[in-house]
Amino acid sequence: METGTIVILVAAAIVVVLAAILLYFVPIGLWITAIFSGVRVRIGTLIGMRLRKVVPSAIIRPLISATKAEIDLEISQMEAHFLAGGNVERVVTALISADRANIDLPWKRATAIDLAGRDVLQAVQMSVNPKVIDTPRVAAVAKDGIQVVAVARVTVRANIERLVGGAGEETVIARVGEGTVSGIGSAETHKWVLENPDAISTRVLERGLDAGTAFEILSIDIADVDIGRNVGAELQTAQADADKSIAQAKAEQRRAMAVAEEQEMRARVVEAEADVPRALAEALRSGNLGVMDQYRMENVQADTRMRTSLADEGNE
Repeated sequence: METGTIVILVAAAIVVVLAAILLYFVPIGLWITAIFSGVRVRIGTLIGMRLRKVVPSAIIRPLISATKAEIDLEISQMEAHFLAGGNVERVVTALISADRANIDLPWKRATAIDLAGRDVLQAVQMSVNPKVIDTPRVAAVAKDGIQVVAVARVTVRANIERLVGGAGEETVIARVGEGTVSGIGSAETHKWVLENPDAISTRVLERGLDAGTAFEILSIDIADVDIGRNVGAELQTAQADADKSIAQAKAEQRRAMAVAEEQEMRARVVEAEADVPRALAEALRSGNLGVMDQYRMENVQADTRMRTSLADEGNE
């Protein structure tokens, strides 16, 4: 290959590289699209975005959408939100949706919601179309001891002003569940709950459970009510079993005391019988008892044993 040809190829490669670099830092196509869309932006501004590590299309395309929707935005504030880690396109789409729905949503509030980790577009959509949340099955016991299992259906609307710092859906579900348990627990009978589920939902709604949350509760409806266990009867049965066990324990204690007392009395009798021979010997030595008296006493004892033996044989 000739030297001249090599020089031409090298020069062509350099031109291609320089053209690629130029097109990267100067997005001509995006600039032309912006101009024809009515967005006045300078080439220097697009080059500055590249140098600031901002993707020009992530700013210019949402700016075109905002301009077409007659929403006045500044490129600098859009760049600041992009550099902060926000989603510029989603924020602009939310602003357009809020403007069409006559919802007051300033740029600062929208970006704050987005940076807080909440979906600002979904929040605007939920403000227009309320969301229905089904709570888990909640079990509570009425005053008559019957368990009632209920499922509440909560209709909520996003409260844009409280999205930053407001509690989420989990808090709403927990509060509604707590209110449902309280409402059922204050009912005199489970039949009243079955007949008046709307009264339970009204009591729960009147408690202002959406305070401090990012939502506004529009309605609470009891979607399903079932009868559970007879907790009152189970408690009474358990109490009866406990009383029975206590009574049995006390009876066993009394029986053990009686057995111990009987054994003690028998020990005393044996001890007393052991003293009889010594007393007889002492009486014989002192002359208080004669030999004939002893014989007569032994005869009486033998006669008594014989009678007792005969009586036992007769009973058999």
